[in-house]
Amino acid sequence: MSVITGPVGQTALPARSRLLPTTAARVGLVVSALLVAVTPLVIDDDLCKTFLANAGAFAIAAIGLSILTGYAGQVSIGHAAFLTIGGYTAAHFGAERGWPLPLWLLTAALVGGLLGALIGPFALRFKGNYLVVVTLALLFVTIWVVENWESFTGGFNGASTNAAPLSLGPLDFKELSLFGKDFTREQGQFYLAWMLVGLTALVGRNIVRSRPGRAMQAIRDRDIAAEVVGVSNVRYKIAAFSVSSAMACLGGAVYAVNLRFISPNSPIEELFISIRFVAIIIVGGLGTIHGAVVGALILGPLPELVRENVGLLDFQLPLIGKSLVGETAADDALLTAAAFSEIASALMLIGFLLFQPTGIAGMTRALRRRLSARRIRLEDGTEDPDAG
Repeated sequence: MSVITGPVGQTALPARSRLLPTTAARVGLVVSALLVAVTPLVIDDDLCKTFLANAGAFAIAAIGLSILTGYAGQVSIGHAAFLTIGGYTAAHFGAERGWPLPLWLLTAALVGGLLGALIGPFALRFKGNYLVVVTLALLFVTIWVVENWESFTGGFNGASTNAAPLSLGPLDFKELSLFGKDFTREQGQFYLAWMLVGLTALVGRNIVRSRPGRAMQAIRDRDIAAEVVGVSNVRYKIAAFSVSSAMACLGGAVYAVNLRFISPNSPIEELFISIRFVAIIIVGGLGTIHGAVVGALILGPLPELVRENVGLLDFQLPLIGKSLVGETAADDALLTAAAFSEIASALMLIGFLLFQPTGIAGMTRALRRRLSARRIRLEDGTEDPDAG
């Protein structure tokens, strides 16, 4: 365990030098890898595999928002804009121009990083609600550009991503074949998405445990005090926006390829997606990398799951005389499937903010502490093992 010296020579808290410092973290990594490997093999429904692949794309983008909001303390409500930008980057450079998989993925990340670096300076002048308004304006600007830059985006007609190459060396994720077994495109997209989740989580974990990550957390907690001891607010706030935007565009590129087609959303749809990202990192655990992944698994595919299982919610409400949920507004139900999913996300967000603000990650930490304390008491003989 190394000791980190602060910018003016003071001794800071000891830093963990290893990426996976605990046994629980190492076991969790192994279990996660096994689940990723096995899940597409045991699930027969191609639609379910697509939903899980989309959840992986959302997890990539959510890790970026967790770094920006959870670690750097910069509030953003415009994350969906970068998801859209990444999607159209994949459509143009991947599907239309035929660039290879690593190149169009890297281009999406670079475009996001550059745009984030341009937006980052606004974080130096605005905070709190004012910064929220700036990032919200980004949504409307992005939608306007998407609808009017027809040579790049296809305008209101949208753009296909079906032809984007998915080959990485000898692996073609459209027609994946390993150890004599052939996989469907849905299985290949699942593996590609979650391989990128692992890579993004590795990058994010290394950032937050390094000196830049500790600097971001210092700015989040006390930005003026951090500036006094030598932490550059300018450098790290811009870096946080750049990294977050790059990850969001990368996730958007993967998401668009999973969908095989991308078209402009309305401003309200983009806003709901951005709010869902906020819910993802809060439900999963604000300021944690694995929490963003867990939150994306829970809330990422929620609208698609509701839409595909709307029949389970299509029951009559006795006092109103209408069905609870319908596929569209034409079904004369109380709520559409899209509205129901957004309300469910909002209720989950409110519930966690009120009763479990540390999210699922905080719940697991508390459980580990209780189990560890109980084990210590048992070893000391201060607790009856048969009690309770």
